[in-house]
Amino acid sequence: MTEAPRRYRSPQQDSARWDDFPVRAGDIVISSPAKSGTTWVQMICALLIFQTPDLPKPLSALSPWLDQAFTPQEKVYAELAEQEHRRFIKTHVPLDGLPLDPRVNHLVVARHPLDRALSLYHQAASTRAEWLHAFQDHPDAQSSSPSSLTLPPEREWLLKWCQPDPGDGWEQDVAAAELHHPLDAWKRRAQPNVRLLHYDDLCTDLAGQMAALAEWLGITVDEAVWPELVKAATFDEMKARAEWLAPDTEILTDPVEFFREGRSGAGRELLTEDDLEAYRKRVAPLAPRPFLDWLHRDPPADGGGAGALG
Repeated sequence: MTEAPRRYRSPQQDSARWDDFPVRAGDIVISSPAKSGTTWVQMICALLIFQTPDLPKPLSALSPWLDQAFTPQEKVYAELAEQEHRRFIKTHVPLDGLPLDPRVNHLVVARHPLDRALSLYHQAASTRAEWLHAFQDHPDAQSSSPSSLTLPPEREWLLKWCQPDPGDGWEQDVAAAELHHPLDAWKRRAQPNVRLLHYDDLCTDLAGQMAALAEWLGITVDEAVWPELVKAATFDEMKARAEWLAPDTEILTDPVEFFREGRSGAGRELLTEDDLEAYRKRVAPLAPRPFLDWLHRDPPADGGGAGALG
C-alpha cells in the first residue's frame, strides 16, 4: 500500500492542497527548498515549453505556487485548469508530502545549505516587514511586531546551521530539516519520474543541464532558437526582467533584489574553518556520506555568477 503523504503546514503553505488537485499526464512539479533555484528551474521549464524568451504571462502566473496559503485554493485550481500548455507547478514541499502520481514529472533542486541560508537572509532583508509578520505562527506575535525588520549579522545567521543552541526551539533541528528535502529526493532518484538537480551543475553547465532536462521531459527544441533560450536563463537576463520573473512581487520591496547575486560558495566564505568544521560534524550523522559529498561539493571556481540565481 502506498504511504499517505506527510502533511507540511505553516503560515505560508499547506501541502494538503495537493490532495484533491486533478493532475494531468505530463505535468511538471518543481519542488525545492526556498532559494535553492526554484525560480531558475521554473524559467528553464518555461523556456523549454514555450521555446521563446517572450513568455505570454509573468512566470508566477504560468507556474503558480499551488500550496501557498495566501492564495485561495479554488483560485489556483481554476487558473491551472484553464492552462492549455504543459503545466509546470511550483512547490516548496518535499516529495514525501506530495501524492506522487507516476504520470507526473517531479523536479527537485538542491543547493549547498549554507549558500541557501545566505540567500534566505538577503531575501528576508528585502521582504516587506508586514508580510514577514504575517508569517508568524501566533497572532500576538504579529500584533507586537515592529514595523521594520532587524536581522542579526550574516555570520550569526549562518551559525544557526552550524551550532545547535538549546535556546532556539525548533532551530535545534534546523540542520536535519535543511537536509530532509534533498535527501528524500536522493533516495527516490532512481524512480523514472523523479529528477534531482544540483544548483552548482546549473551554474557550471547551464546549456548542458537544459539539454538533459529537455530530453528527460521529452521536449524537442528547435535548434535555431536554442542559443536564445539558454541566454534567457542566465542570471543577468533574468535579473533584467525581474518585474516579470520574480515571484511574490507584492511581498518584495524591490523585485530586482530577488536576483541579488546567486553565487555559489558565498555562505562558506563568511565562516571560519572552525565554523565549517562544526557544521560538518553536525550534519555527518544526519545523512549518508555519498549524499553529503554530492550536496556539499566545492563551488565552481568563479562562483557561478554568470548564470546563477536563487
